[in-house]
Amino acid sequence: MKVKKFELLLKEHFGKKYSEDFPRGFQRIGHVAVIGVKPGVRKHEKGIAGLVLKNYPHIKTVCRKGRVEGELRKPRIKKIVGNGTVTTHKENYCTYTLDVSKVMFAKGNLAERARIVSQVKDNETVVDMFAGIGYFSIPIAKSKNVKVVGIEKNMDSVKYLKKNILQNNVKILPILGDSLYSPLKIKADRIIMGYMPKTYRYLPSAFSLLKERGVIHYHDTFRKNELWEKPLGIIKKEAAKAGFRVERIVKKRVVKNYAPNVYHIVIDAEFKKQKNY
Repeated sequence: MKVKKFELLLKEHFGKKYSEDFPRGFQRIGHVAVIGVKPGVRKHEKGIAGLVLKNYPHIKTVCRKGRVEGELRKPRIKKIVGNGTVTTHKENYCTYTLDVSKVMFAKGNLAERARIVSQVKDNETVVDMFAGIGYFSIPIAKSKNVKVVGIEKNMDSVKYLKKNILQNNVKILPILGDSLYSPLKIKADRIIMGYMPKTYRYLPSAFSLLKERGVIHYHDTFRKNELWEKPLGIIKKEAAKAGFRVERIVKKRVVKNYAPNVYHIVIDAEFKKQKNY
């Protein structure tokens, strides 16, 4: 969907009522369109939703986007028009079934998911500490010969994770639990920490799951003026506490803007257990 075309549709339909507060595009998740509607134009949201249904035949439901709240990452979504919020989204040969009103789908992280999948090696044990509905776990298990364990504390997410495991015909061990308390005895070659913000709180648990040598993909949020000294300092400090040292920084990158002057970043770091630990 081209944003410019959507803007033109709104301008042509609303005429003099149109303002810069109108949405410039929408996120498509399966047959659902999720639109950010500012308070000043919410009186027009049914008209906006009607235009989407009329001009984009693959869309059957239109919802207003709200905040993602709490540790369970539950979205505040209001259905404007349509016949349901449960949908199946296709991406990179994987399918994800979810209820957009109950669980988050980070469609904007598509490139990051593909990037991490490309780094995973066959025969690794991979622990996804914040598995959600399988954003990272599904494509990894589908494209690599690996053992994948997905931990998730949101019961709705685990419900759809299990469904997505079956419909993608992949092998993943889904676990309902809180990664903060490291509920596993398994040891991993690679750990994915795709959660934010304040992901650093989970680093002690991540190191308790890591083999004597392994990689952690650490996602978090930091201010522009904190890069890269602060996040690198955090992982080095937490590694030392757990008896590890940083062998090398494989990659560090900004994934996207999170808030004004705040970035969602990821650091891929390889660690090695120190002697006498």
